[in-house]
Amino acid sequence: MRAETAYDELIQRVREETLLTSCEALLEWDEETYMPPGGVENRSEQLALLAGLLHERGTDPKIGELLAELERSDLVADPRSPVSVNIRELRREYDRYVRLPRRLVEEVARTTALAQTAWAQARAASQFKGFRPWLDKIIALKRDEAECVGYSGEPYDALIEDHEPGIDSRILARLFDALRQNLVQLAAEIAERPALPPAPRGPFPVDQQRSFGEMVAVVAGFDRRRGRFDLGVHPSCSGIGPGDCRLVLRFDQGDLVGGVLTILHEVGHGLYEQGLDPSYYGTPMGESASVSMDEAQARLWENRVGRSPGFWRYFYPRCRELFPDALRGYGLDRFVLAVNQVKATLIRVNADEVTYNLHILVRFELERALMSGDLKSADVPEAWNAAYRRYLGVVPPNDREGCLQDGHWADGLIGYFPTYTLGDVFAAQLFAQAESELGDLESQFAQGEFAELAGWLRRKVYREGSRYPSARLIELVTGSPPNQRPLIDALRNKYARLYRL
Repeated sequence: MRAETAYDELIQRVREETLLTSCEALLEWDEETYMPPGGVENRSEQLALLAGLLHERGTDPKIGELLAELERSDLVADPRSPVSVNIRELRREYDRYVRLPRRLVEEVARTTALAQTAWAQARAASQFKGFRPWLDKIIALKRDEAECVGYSGEPYDALIEDHEPGIDSRILARLFDALRQNLVQLAAEIAERPALPPAPRGPFPVDQQRSFGEMVAVVAGFDRRRGRFDLGVHPSCSGIGPGDCRLVLRFDQGDLVGGVLTILHEVGHGLYEQGLDPSYYGTPMGESASVSMDEAQARLWENRVGRSPGFWRYFYPRCRELFPDALRGYGLDRFVLAVNQVKATLIRVNADEVTYNLHILVRFELERALMSGDLKSADVPEAWNAAYRRYLGVVPPNDREGCLQDGHWADGLIGYFPTYTLGDVFAAQLFAQAESELGDLESQFAQGEFAELAGWLRRKVYREGSRYPSARLIELVTGSPPNQRPLIDALRNKYARLYRL
């Protein structure tokens, strides 16, 4: 068989798998948004069947044969070429996937679909014990998964590899240690200074918040013709396929700022999804470099853009038109200070820039301990509360505001949380480089102009797909390998100015 023919057959096969994956994503989006509660058991069987079909196709020995043939051909001569990248990444995915038995893949899909509903019910009742049996099942399944795919250090490493190849728990531990030392110190210095004005508490009617938020998303560059907005328990972005990107949003009528920042976070994901090259759909060249690089886009738009004075200089007058009573007495300067207030809080998604990664540190330590067996699920609430007291100086009064606040574990996303911090590190590096090339971005934001930044990211990051691992992509774009220093420096410089440290 000619190499070109073999490659065409390989791509046809993986694109068919991608279409099945998009069906799976659509079912999961529907479960989060519109599915009636009574449909959960049937949905779990649908997802299990799809997972099994995907496994059957993805582990077909013919794929291994095609890859072996292509790896001996001239098509891989240039490691940067789209063909070579696709072959390399498909080999990595295939080798991992064939180690997982179909029964395990189906059981993970079935269990997590049911666990999502159990988590939502436990969260509503603020009772961890309702979710605990499901967490036990998920941890057991994830340990099985880790043993199947293998790891060099500890079981948790196998799960991290699924989200950020090349990173393990030891590397993350060093990163978190460096951040912890700097961020705890900065937060302590800020705590000794007079507090900035508190954010206004509304009420901000949800319908009006949603209308405003969707307008923000469109001005930032999200294409409504190729996407949509819906409400759900947990904010998310689902890429169903080219031309179909769905954002799930959540609002609190007492928290306008949190709602806007959540929208920008999901918009960051959405811009990445919409910015991928559609001609490579279904192949690694049409996918994000990694989960951490995806999270970098979300954190960049949420924090570097959404907390900037320039952003609010443009959008705040529109806020005051929509919410005149709730914002009475809040001039622009006071509001911007409120947006950037640093205060230890209980809820990760509402955390400020300085303390956010301490929330992630808590989750990293607990996940690692759960996977190793050093922490039993029954002890999660106590361990969670102790970690919050240790790193943030606050203690959740209940499970809803504590260990049940995130849906990631119910989704089976063990090992995902560290990608938020890696994304934060990447985002700081990317934004600094963009500003060095594009000039004063904040003055552009003040004019409602976000296209320059979005275009730069599309050229430098989105259109590169998975051509490079994240660490290499960051180095090529910014001239420096991944480094937490730009994030620490950006936070210290910004908050030293705001709090006059």
